[in-house]
Amino acid sequence: MPSFTRLFSSLLFVLFSLGSICSAFAEEVWVYSSRKEHLIKPLFDQYQKETGVSVRYITDKAPPLMARIKAEGKNTKADLFMTVDAGNLWQAANLGILAPLKSPILETNVPSHLRDAEGRWAGLSIRARTIVYSTERVQASELQTYESLAEPQWKGRLCLRTSKKVYNQSLVATMMEHLGEEKAQSIVSAWVTNLATPVFANDTKLMEAILAGQCDVGIVNTYYFGRLQKARPDIPLALFWPNQQGRGVHVNISGAGVTRYAKHPQAAQKLLEWLSSSSAQSAFAGLNMEYPVNAHVKPSEEVSAWGEFKADLIDVDVAGRNQAKAIMLMDRAGYR
Repeated sequence: MPSFTRLFSSLLFVLFSLGSICSAFAEEVWVYSSRKEHLIKPLFDQYQKETGVSVRYITDKAPPLMARIKAEGKNTKADLFMTVDAGNLWQAANLGILAPLKSPILETNVPSHLRDAEGRWAGLSIRARTIVYSTERVQASELQTYESLAEPQWKGRLCLRTSKKVYNQSLVATMMEHLGEEKAQSIVSAWVTNLATPVFANDTKLMEAILAGQCDVGIVNTYYFGRLQKARPDIPLALFWPNQQGRGVHVNISGAGVTRYAKHPQAAQKLLEWLSSSSAQSAFAGLNMEYPVNAHVKPSEEVSAWGEFKADLIDVDVAGRNQAKAIMLMDRAGYR
């Protein structure tokens, strides 16, 4: 009888151990992402290969995803919310859908101005929004700052993307913080006066307008330039890094945060930390020709070829804090 008891106990131990192993291998993380599938799937596949943790995801634009997580509440599948622009991350945090967390790994890998002070989100890649110009009709020496595009010499020569896009809202929100609301509005109003054409729906169309001779300069995210340059290596366009004698180039981020009602919060935090690590950062930034947030990781060769620049080190969450005011400012300036 004692031997039967020992055998039964041994079987229970084996079954329990197998169950724990299966459970570990069955662990999964759900990501709601506004980043497109081709920019995240390779990373998630790599993470699953390295850890055995399955990463499942859905993609959509940021506002619908935030609304969905909010509406789902405690029933949400989302463990991690991933999006672009600090303004979106700030909104998600203030909607109460992200959980504060303490992570020495993120604090080491991600500079403080690129993450939330309460740990609700962290940047995972950097995108610069800078000046692009025609190398056929503009000399780099003619360019100086974002503010200088308001000068009379650019009248009828400037193209802009719509103010409805969060990237431009964040740029203006940051300008407001640096220059004050009155000065920022004066500059934006002058930009509108200098427009050569109505605003464009996206940065690619803006650059195509420069190539077509409709305008000479514009403001774009660097990765849009990179995509166009990759498709057409000989395009007569170049990037210019403004405000190098002052605050530096406006930068923004893509990033992510663990959701408030995550079913797998620890697994979600581990994924977020892994995405900030040296092993993942090259791929994460390189897939969209962005800059790594981890200072120990170099940009891709394509991105490095654009040259180094001084970046604005203001806390990127100012893009969210000033977003509503920036939208109203742009509206008053006639920037549509």
